Amino acid sequence: MSNEKDLTHGNLWKQMMLFSLPLMLSNVLQVLFNLSDIFVVSNFGSANSLGSVGSTSTLVVLFTGFLIGMGSGVNALTAHFIGSKSDKDLRETIHTSAIVCLITGAVLCVILFCSANLLLRLVDTKPVFIGGATQYLKIYAFGMPALALYNFGNGVLSAAGDTKRPLIYLAVAGVFNILLNLFFVIVCKLDVAGVAIASIASQYISAILIFISLLKNKGGASVRWKYLKITPEKAKKILGLGLPSGFQNSIFSIANLFIQKAVNYFDETFFNGNTAAANADALIYDLLAAYYTACSSFMGQNFGAGKKDRMRASYRISLIYSFGTGLIAGGLLLTFGRQFLSIFTKNPAEIEDGMQRLVVMGASYAVSSFMDCTIAASRGLGKSFVPTVIVISGSCVFRVAWIYTVFEHFHTVASLYLLYPCSWILTAIAEIIYYIITYKKISKRLDEKQREEQTEIRESV
Repeated sequence: MSNEKDLTHGNLWKQMMLFSLPLMLSNVLQVLFNLSDIFVVSNFGSANSLGSVGSTSTLVVLFTGFLIGMGSGVNALTAHFIGSKSDKDLRETIHTSAIVCLITGAVLCVILFCSANLLLRLVDTKPVFIGGATQYLKIYAFGMPALALYNFGNGVLSAAGDTKRPLIYLAVAGVFNILLNLFFVIVCKLDVAGVAIASIASQYISAILIFISLLKNKGGASVRWKYLKITPEKAKKILGLGLPSGFQNSIFSIANLFIQKAVNYFDETFFNGNTAAANADALIYDLLAAYYTACSSFMGQNFGAGKKDRMRASYRISLIYSFGTGLIAGGLLLTFGRQFLSIFTKNPAEIEDGMQRLVVMGASYAVSSFMDCTIAASRGLGKSFVPTVIVISGSCVFRVAWIYTVFEHFHTVASLYLLYPCSWILTAIAEIIYYIITYKKISKRLDEKQREEQTEIRESV
């Protein structure tokens, strides 16, 4: 069967919301299943289990973020060829992407496994946590190929307008994740290792399910064994879009490693409160990320079809949706923050420390939409390198500089957390300027192409 949808016709407000909702649920489910790891170890693990798993969060995002970025590149290129009705290009893109993503996942698996302990020491992980954290990362590394395959499949299906099946597959895998968490930690007493094993098992379940769906698909967004080979031209384009996107996500994490070092400056109570509050970041970011995927997919298909009005509207609507959702979600966190934090810790001091982060972040989430939505729009136009350079400069380098200047001077909680909204605003301004310049150039090129086609039609008549 084929669940492909034409994103070049119809009511954009309705289409983009219906497209985003399954993605949003998928992302939230993924976060909730990850939170179940923390809930299980904090309630049924040893005294240092929560800190051990929490110490790995930034490094996990560093590696998984790279694979998510590769999936975003696959999504943008696939959407473009679906919109332009280029069947041969679409087939070559999908099958080349599958191999490239799997190779990337295997390479990251080796790197993470071999460097887990070193990376944890580089971020000044507390000695009491480093043993459990190293064990968790070494096991988690074996899930990298599965994550690569899932993000490839998710990129292809979402480019074709199908966001429901990834939701179903993720839900199935997530239920297994929770059950395996409880089994390995409570029954088998594997503690941190049990949580890691449950995580990678669920990742392989979702990867296998999404790959089987691509094998069974009857439309252009499908996989056939006989076509699985690398086409050099398409590999270059995939890497040209995917690598900058992957590096962008990873470099964000590298910058966050410096922030992690700053967090380690405070006492253990603050560290645990910050770890609990940081779970809200993943929840809100993944809610908003659904709109960014929608923006990239709709921009890509309509760019391929040469529909400028829908390209502009896709960016505008996704920005409005993401900004509004950020405001609402941030407001809910400000209102019910203590109840949220109590899921992860019952220590009143840790909850109060966590609230310091939630107050700043909850009031700022909506601001990030101007940066991320614009990056997604540029990616939909086939531009990934320059937006990545801007992000590295405006967010990553800026954050590191902030840690060693502003935070170094004040050494206060506010001086630590305010770097987030400040970096978002700075980066958003630069990204919007680049997008406007790029769109104008592409718009001019599309106009010229349409005039040439009209001239050819008149001459043929």
